[in-house]
Amino acid sequence: MTNLPDLTWTEVDRAARDALLVPLGSLEQHGPHLPLDTDTRIAAAVAHGAAGGRGGVAVAPAIALGASGEHDAFPGTLSIGTSALTEVLIELGRDAARDWPAMLLVNAHGGNREAVSAAVARLRYEGRRCEAYHVAPASGDAHAGETETALILHLCASSVRRELAQAGETAPVSALIERLRRDGVRAVSPNGVLGDPLGASAEAGERLLAELVLGCTRALDALLAAEPEHV
Repeated sequence: MTNLPDLTWTEVDRAARDALLVPLGSLEQHGPHLPLDTDTRIAAAVAHGAAGGRGGVAVAPAIALGASGEHDAFPGTLSIGTSALTEVLIELGRDAARDWPAMLLVNAHGGNREAVSAAVARLRYEGRRCEAYHVAPASGDAHAGETETALILHLCASSVRRELAQAGETAPVSALIERLRRDGVRAVSPNGVLGDPLGASAEAGERLLAELVLGCTRALDALLAAEPEHV
């Protein structure tokens, strides 16, 4: 069992049910060259890679709208905000617990972290097994740069407008974070890129995805091995 939407209820009923993976992304600008749903595509790929056809593990449809207020100066960005996303995740976790004893949130958008943390804390407090894996390579640039461009070149090269790729603000995020929080991404990088996508390749994206899938697999294994918490 892997892709939950492909199954019928009777197939789910007959199958082992150990864990549900929920990819979390966003619909937000990713520079002039990457699609708005870049984070969602990456989250789904990592979740499906970690599930890998394992018995008892299914992947839910991705939650494709997140907390993206820092990108709201760019047309096309849609955001439901932290509070709404938190409530969605809590209610989803409560409902999923009827059939799945464990849930792993696979989050590929940094702006979702606060909501994910709050939801996981609440669900764990209620005695449910829930954890999060944040999709973040060990090294790379922050947004729509070489890292994400490489991943999308590997996953769906036809979605990358390579002729439009250009460097944006390349200073470390640690040096930009206060301004990003205060003024949003467009004030820091007019083209929406934090990094430089020009050196990206599909081959690098394949290696990055393997790294991320391995990290997610380890998080899933740890979740399945953990004992449920009690209120």
